[in-house]
Amino acid sequence: MTGKQQLHGLTIARGLAAWLVVLFHIRGGIRWLLPNEMMTVIDKGYLAVDFFFLLSGFVIYLSAHKAFLTDGWRAALPFFRRRFARIYPLHFFMLALTIIFVLILTATGRSTIGYPWEELPLHILLMQNWGFTEKLSWNHPAWSISTEAVAYMMFPLLMLATPLARAPRWALATGIVAAAAIMAIWLHMAGLPHLGANISGYGLVRCLFEFAAGSMLCALWLRIRGDATQMRIATIIAIAVIAGAGWAWSMQATRELWAFPLMTASAIFLLAQLPIQGNAPAGCAALPLRGLIYLGEISYATYLSHFMLFIWFKIAFVDHPAHIPPLTVALFLALTFLLSVLLYHLVEKPGRRLFSPRRAATTAAVATA
Repeated sequence: MTGKQQLHGLTIARGLAAWLVVLFHIRGGIRWLLPNEMMTVIDKGYLAVDFFFLLSGFVIYLSAHKAFLTDGWRAALPFFRRRFARIYPLHFFMLALTIIFVLILTATGRSTIGYPWEELPLHILLMQNWGFTEKLSWNHPAWSISTEAVAYMMFPLLMLATPLARAPRWALATGIVAAAAIMAIWLHMAGLPHLGANISGYGLVRCLFEFAAGSMLCALWLRIRGDATQMRIATIIAIAVIAGAGWAWSMQATRELWAFPLMTASAIFLLAQLPIQGNAPAGCAALPLRGLIYLGEISYATYLSHFMLFIWFKIAFVDHPAHIPPLTVALFLALTFLLSVLLYHLVEKPGRRLFSPRRAATTAAVATA
């Protein structure tokens, strides 16, 4: 029960990150509404995806490593089935809605730029961000689950072809830093000014290095969580890393390439320790806390549906995309939440049960991106 309770802090963070992505994608229409300080944060909303990649590596290692250590390669097929059940049904449903939308555009003589039919097979196969295309198309947020599909295929190798589960603590900590450093050097040499640049070309690089770092972070967390002294030391180090990397990042924007992954890894380490229970104490705090946990539970539906919903919403309700009235913004946000709830209960959860009836309880507690 303890492990599951500790995951609720990550679930809450994941829900908040998903809504940061929502605000990032509508930022052009709300910039006039919000102060510059808030827009500075929203403009960095693409970094939420890097948080998802690290969190995904952490949670998948937590939920799947014992099966691989026990069953070896026999654990691969059930693992792939669970991953497919987790991400594909909702992806396919949103892609199908997008196809219907494009068919309507075609039938009414409207532009279908951004929806190239020749790339559709890649989207169906979740291969759209494997380096075969030059820019994002169709349902843009699905690029990240395309890259995560590669990470899932590599996870059995990570577990069975490396000493990850047996590595000493210092080696795991070094590995996390090395993953962030190598990724930063790679992206810097490619000329990327920040992590959100050239997603089609380097989104897969971001995903694989950060997913690996998240897996190593979980292995490290599991190794020291039972030792109070080592946990206190690790907590102090994590706080120092967040402060130091944050200061370095503030001095130079391109330091985001290495600073943010290290800050995020440290934040996940700290959040994993929070003893947040699924049922909050009685009183006024119960509903807000449960509400935040629920936002995390439906966050995959929020993440995967909001982009196309905003396109449809603008067609129906928005006259000036750069100047969306407050009530119209509120309506869109409410519709995004409502659609997330419906998709979670009517598509996502039934899809999981259909394709993977014996889904792991830990994976249910903190869904991966």
